[in-house]
Amino acid sequence: VQLQASGGGVVQPGGSLRLSCAVSGNTYRIAWFREAPGREREGVSSILGRGGLICHADSVKDRFTISKDTIKNMVYLEMNNLKPEDTAVYYCAAWTGFKSDYNCPPRKDEFEYWGQGTQVTVSS
Repeated sequence: VQLQASGGGVVQPGGSLRLSCAVSGNTYRIAWFREAPGREREGVSSILGRGGLICHADSVKDRFTISKDTIKNMVYLEMNNLKPEDTAVYYCAAWTGFKSDYNCPPRKDEFEYWGQGTQVTVSS
């Protein structure tokens, strides 16, 4: 399994960005995490590899939306009303085996495969 994240950039508070994660291989669940300087990597959102069973952390609920294009095998994170505290390196990650339940927000120790990060900076 390989994952490649893209779409980061610099945006003003209140702005929007869409992150993309290109996925190769079969996955069961895919997630977005973020890591701000001096902070632990935290789970943001997750979705089943076939789509559905979506989870968002409380800090991004109503602002971020995760989606999956099963034909292109891409996962997107639409981020609206961005705040300075959203500034971080964002990573997509995946696990491949079946699990009957999942944590929400996602936990980094559950995910086997990681892509490289993409920087998101929210600043005026």
